[in-house]
Amino acid sequence: MEPKPSCSAAAPSVERKFHVLVGVTGSVAALKLPLLVSRLLDIPGLEVAVVTTERAKHFYSPQDVPVTLYSDADEWETCVIRAWDRSKPLFFCPAMNTAMWEHPITVQQVGQLKAFGYVEIPCVAKKLVCGDQGLGAMAEVGTIVDKVKEVFSQDGGFQQN
Repeated sequence: MEPKPSCSAAAPSVERKFHVLVGVTGSVAALKLPLLVSRLLDIPGLEVAVVTTERAKHFYSPQDVPVTLYSDADEWETCVIRAWDRSKPLFFCPAMNTAMWEHPITVQQVGQLKAFGYVEIPCVAKKLVCGDQGLGAMAEVGTIVDKVKEVFSQDGGFQQN
């Protein structure tokens, strides 16, 4: 998320635009993408774009996402994250089956993301599509949007370095 002035600097009050880049991978949680984007667009001053893997498109219709979609091979999203300006907030919302969530590699990877300063919006427990009952479902759209609003509203926006 990056602030961008949308009015001339000479204007008495400068409306700032904030950019949100949503990354979505080939998980059943991608079904929530159209709703998430729609709810984010309801936040005044927010512009949204989506980076999606081709596999993610199996779970939603690109025509239902009213913003620019950038898609490529699965590894593209990791490149975006590696190039991320770490002074800007980055949230991640895990989604996987319970066995994957409980695996020690996942614990290690989530810990590493947090060590980079990225903010986890934790998964929730429920009956998953695979039939598992337990942790692994992506956080509810409302929870994600509330976290974005919280950061967006802090001191009129995000840190600037």
